[in-house]
Amino acid sequence: MRIHTVSNLATPSLPDYPTVEVVIPDCCNIGVIFRSVLIANVSVLLACLARQSSLRGGLADFVELSLLLELAVLCSLLALCALRRAIKTAAPWVQRAGCALAPAAVTALLVRFLSSLDLFGERFGSTSMVPAVLSAAFFGILLQHYFELRTRAFSPALAEARLQALQARIQPHFLFNSLNAVLSLIRSQPRAAETALEDLADLFRVLIRDAGAMSSLQEELALCRKYLAIEQIRLGARLLVDWDLAGIDDKTLRSARIPSLLLQPLLENAVHHGVEPRADATPIRIRLGRTLDRIDIVVTNAVRPDALATGGVWNGGNHMALDNIRERLLLLYDVEAQLNTRVANGMFEVRLHIPYRKAA
Repeated sequence: MRIHTVSNLATPSLPDYPTVEVVIPDCCNIGVIFRSVLIANVSVLLACLARQSSLRGGLADFVELSLLLELAVLCSLLALCALRRAIKTAAPWVQRAGCALAPAAVTALLVRFLSSLDLFGERFGSTSMVPAVLSAAFFGILLQHYFELRTRAFSPALAEARLQALQARIQPHFLFNSLNAVLSLIRSQPRAAETALEDLADLFRVLIRDAGAMSSLQEELALCRKYLAIEQIRLGARLLVDWDLAGIDDKTLRSARIPSLLLQPLLENAVHHGVEPRADATPIRIRLGRTLDRIDIVVTNAVRPDALATGGVWNGGNHMALDNIRERLLLLYDVEAQLNTRVANGMFEVRLHIPYRKAA
C-alpha cells in the first residue's frame, strides 16, 4: 500500500466568507445553458405555429428564424457569463437589468450583421430590428426570473438537507465517543488531548457555518485530517488511512473552491460502515486528482459481507449522507457535478466529480 502524506497541509485558519445575493444566473453552467436554449426554442416554435394557419408554414417560419435564434441565445449566454463576474456584487435591480440589456444588445448587433449579408438581407431587414430586440429583452427577464425562482424553490430543500446533515455528519455517538477518547488522554497524554479538543472545536465551528459557504480544497482536506485524527484516538490501529494526492498539485489544492464539509461526511460514512464493524486493521483510501476543469475525489472503504445482498449489490446504510451531498451538488452546480457509488471486490467506492473553480 502506498501512503501519500500531505506535508503542506498545515492547520490553516478557516475564514468565513460573506454571502452576497446573486440574482443573475450562472450562464457558464451547462444546466443553465441547456434550459435556456430549450425554453427559447420551444417558445419561438409555439409562436411561429400560432402565427401561421398551417403546421408547415409555422415550421418554415421557425427554420428561417433558427439561425438568428441560436446565435442570439448562445451569444447572450456568453455575454451574461462574462457580465456576471463584473456585476454579481451589484444591487439586484442592476443584475436584473443586465439580464435584459445584454441579450437585447447582442440581438441588435446580430440583426444588423445578418441584414448586411446578401443571403439574409431580405429576411433580417431593418423592420425586424425592434421586434427582435424587444423579444430578446423579454426572454432575458423571463429566464432570469425563472432561475431566481428555481434557486429560491431549492432553498427549503437545502435547509432540510442541512438539518439531516447535522444528524448524519456529527452524530451524538461521535461526540460522546470523541469526548471519552479525549478524557482517556488527559492524564497520560495531555498534549494529545489538547490537540484533539482543538480539532473537535474546528469541526463544530465549520459545521455551524452557512451550508452554502465555500472553502479551499486544502482547507477541506485539513479539516478531514482533523476528523480522522479524532477517530484514530477511538479506533487506534484498526483505522488505516491511505492518502493518494499524486494526481493533484499544491497550487490546485490552494486555489480550488469547494463547498465546506463536502468530503468529511464521505469519510464518516467510510469509518462508520467500513472500519467500526471490523476488528482488524481496515484501510480507507482517499484519492484526489484533477482532469482539465474538473476535480475528482474517490473514497474507498471495505464493506461487511452481510451488507451485500444477492448478486453483490450494496444493501448497507441508509444513504442519508450521500443524499445530502447530492442535494447540495444539485443546488450549487446543477448538472456539472456528479456523485456515483459502486461495490467492487468487496470495496465500497464513492466517486465525486465537481467543477474546478478558483477563488475570485
